[in-house]
This record gives sequence, structure tokens and C-alpha cells, in this order.
Amino acid sequence: MTAEQTATPDDLRYTEAHEWVRVLDGNRVRVGVTDHAQEQLGDVVFVQLPAVGDSFAQGDALGEVESTKSVSDIYAPLAGEVVAVNQALEDSPEMINSAAYGDGWIVELELGEGAADAVAELLDAAAYRQLVEGA
Repeated sequence: MTAEQTATPDDLRYTEAHEWVRVLDGNRVRVGVTDHAQEQLGDVVFVQLPAVGDSFAQGDALGEVESTKSVSDIYAPLAGEVVAVNQALEDSPEMINSAAYGDGWIVELELGEGAADAVAELLDAAAYRQLVEGA
């Protein structure tokens, strides 16, 4: 593996299920799957997105990523309401492979009260790297 393949941006938070979270503003976060996860999946060929307005508890499945190898659930890293979905993935699901931390994002969630505390409880980049390297 190259350093780029195992890139884990320090400004994000992570889950043990291999989702990343970027705090945007207020209680809004952007969610995607990690570079490690997309590498394990292989070529992504389809993404099932939730609808704007759907609400999820932390850990709920909010969508699916289908690859040439398997179908995997995408889990809500935090409780919240979907306020945006990445419609571009419908036509170009491979963006998850080519830009996991950029254009390949999945959804944006509006979090409820206690959002900052919930985000702080997710893994930081060092802890996520340790999780992946230990796998």
C-alpha cells in the first residue's frame, strides 16, 4: 500500500465501520466512506442514497454501496437528519473510489443537541489509523 492509499486526513473524525465525518458549520456534518473502505470494496458501481428529510439514529444503515466485490451498508456515524445527498453519485458512483474524501461524499446530516460532544466521541485520525493497521 502506498501512503496515498492509506491517507487518513487529520481534520476528520472516523467510525469503526469506516465512515468519515467532516464538521461543516453549526451542527451540520458531511459523511463519506474512508479511503480504506473504498479500497476494500473494489470498484464501486452503485450507491443507494437516503432521501433528504430522512432521520437516522447513530449506527442505523442509511444507504448501501455496491461494488464489483460486494454490497455494504453505509452507517450513520451520528444521529441526525439528512439535509443533502450527493446526487452526482447516481451517475458516477466511482467517485467514491477516486475521491473518497472529496467529491465522493455520501450525505450531509444536521445533528441535534449535543452534536459537538457526539463528534468528539468518534475516532480521531490517529485512532482510526491504528484500527486499520491492526486489521
